[in-house]
Amino acid sequence: MPEPAAKILIIDDDPDFVEATQVVLDASNYEVISASDGEEGLKKAKTEKPDLILLDVMMKHMTEGFHVSYALEKDPELSKTPIIMLSAIGVKTDMAFSPEKDGEYLPVQTFLDKPVEPDKLLAEIDRLLKEAKE
Repeated sequence: MPEPAAKILIIDDDPDFVEATQVVLDASNYEVISASDGEEGLKKAKTEKPDLILLDVMMKHMTEGFHVSYALEKDPELSKTPIIMLSAIGVKTDMAFSPEKDGEYLPVQTFLDKPVEPDKLLAEIDRLLKEAKE
């Protein structure tokens, strides 16, 4: 079996989303670990040192993912880890976020609305992993 392409941490409280995303990532030879809330996600990020993080916004708290992204940005060992924020917050609240527009408040590389097409997610993961190696 070939070496995994990269290690990806999914921080999301929706087990169906995690499972479906894991199937997509496994098929592309990524090693996948997951956490069901921000606290567990931060712990796993510190111990597992993922190459990329998929982060939900709305978990136990409406803005939990934002707090996790700030904590990751402040951690010297994790601050360079690319983050793709995935959320349905735009659908639920009519709020739209983007790193271009909200960069100083939103320390992530990409913001994708759920549901996201697998091909679009994989393309974004590939792009960010390539950029991280440069």
